[in-house]
Amino acid sequence: MSKTSSERKRSKREIRREQVAREKRMQALRLWIPIGVVVVVLVGLLIYRATRPEVEGVTVVEAAVANQHDDTLDIPFGGTPPLGGPHAPVWQNCGIYDTPVSGQYAIHSMEHGAVWLTYNPDLPAEQVVALQSLASGDPYMLLNPYPDQTSPIVLTVWDRQLAVGSADDARIEEFIDRYQQVRGPESGAGCSGGVGTPIG
Repeated sequence: MSKTSSERKRSKREIRREQVAREKRMQALRLWIPIGVVVVVLVGLLIYRATRPEVEGVTVVEAAVANQHDDTLDIPFGGTPPLGGPHAPVWQNCGIYDTPVSGQYAIHSMEHGAVWLTYNPDLPAEQVVALQSLASGDPYMLLNPYPDQTSPIVLTVWDRQLAVGSADDARIEEFIDRYQQVRGPESGAGCSGGVGTPIG
C-alpha cells in the first residue's frame, strides 16, 4: 500500500524534528566537551599542585595568621628572613633592590604571593647578577641583600624557606615555580603601589 500525502508529510516533519534535535545535541556537545576538558585539567592541576612534595631542603613552619597589620612594627635583620606573621599595613614593591628592605614590608609582599629572594651582602658579584637576571621582570619577585644572613642565598614565601649555597642551585627555580603565588594567604593581590623604588 502506498502512503497517503499526510503520512508522507508527517514523515518529513518527523525526519526534520529528528534532524533539529540531532543538531541541538551536537551543538551542546561542541559547547560542553571543551568546557568539561578545561574543568578536568584545572582540577587536575590544583590536585597536582596541592599534593606534590616539598622542594628538597625546604623549611616548613606552621602558617602564621594573615592580616596582622602593625604600623609600629620594626623587624630587625638576622640570620634568616621571617616567614610570615605580623607586618606593616603596606607592602614592599616587588622588584630588584641593591640595598636591604625591611622585613615588615617584605612579609606583606609575601602575603600577596611574592617570593622574597635575599642574599648575603658578601655574595660574589657574578652570582648577584645571576639572581637579578632571574628576578628581572617578575611582578611577584622581591630581591635584595639581607644583612647578617647566615646562608649565601635564601628564598622565602609565606611559611616556606630554602637556603642555598650558590645562584646555580637548580632548586632556586624549582622553589619559585612551586611556591610563587601559591603560599601567600592573599595570593594575587598587588605587589606594586606600596613602598620602595626598585632598581629593576
